[in-house]
Amino acid sequence: MTQPDFLYLALIAILLLLDSFMLWPMFLRRSQSDPGRARVWIWSAWMSMLWTLVAAGFAVWLLEARTWGALRFMTPHGWRLWGAIGLVLALAIAYGRPILRIARSNRPKRVKLGNPHVEKLSPHTRFELGWWVALSLSAGFCEEFLFRGYLIWAFQPMLGLWGAAAFSVVVFAAAHAYQGIKGILLAGIVGILLTLVVLISGSLYPAMALHALVDVGQGLMAWFVLRQAQGQSEII
Repeated sequence: MTQPDFLYLALIAILLLLDSFMLWPMFLRRSQSDPGRARVWIWSAWMSMLWTLVAAGFAVWLLEARTWGALRFMTPHGWRLWGAIGLVLALAIAYGRPILRIARSNRPKRVKLGNPHVEKLSPHTRFELGWWVALSLSAGFCEEFLFRGYLIWAFQPMLGLWGAAAFSVVVFAAAHAYQGIKGILLAGIVGILLTLVVLISGSLYPAMALHALVDVGQGLMAWFVLRQAQGQSEII
């Protein structure tokens, strides 16, 4: 690693700490008076933070004239490609079936997504759902670049491939500390699975698609459940 890499790692650490100790507490305070505006505020803050980190990472990579293949920006081939496509389709079906059941049901349901703050964070309106989809796509690309791409590359010379992969999972889980212990454990499990997808396929692209699909699916499910819980046929 070069000096720009160390500066970039410092920036990642600073923004992750800023998220946990400043943005999330501010969101909780704002949500007490205006939950809808608070949700849009933190989603926009998260997207700004993620794309800032990706832009800085791309700048460092271009400055050092490195190949993008070192970050696994490459399309898988052969059985790895078909396996990745199969995983994406299987996950889409896994989310699509319960979402359709919830959408067709007339009985109100309660949201249970793992911590007491999730209902505050989940999209409640069509407008918010659009923001959520944008956030999900941003997280799918940016977080995979950061955690499964850059961090594994940066620490592999010191920790080896699997050590760097394990370290990236720990950091990824810690970045979700605002979700509580259950959220950290769930993020850790998801991080392990996505890391395996990257290492087996040799590409970030399948993990990016799966990550975005998970987040979009969770948001859609929560939106349908919240809409029914409020006894409305449509929230505007």
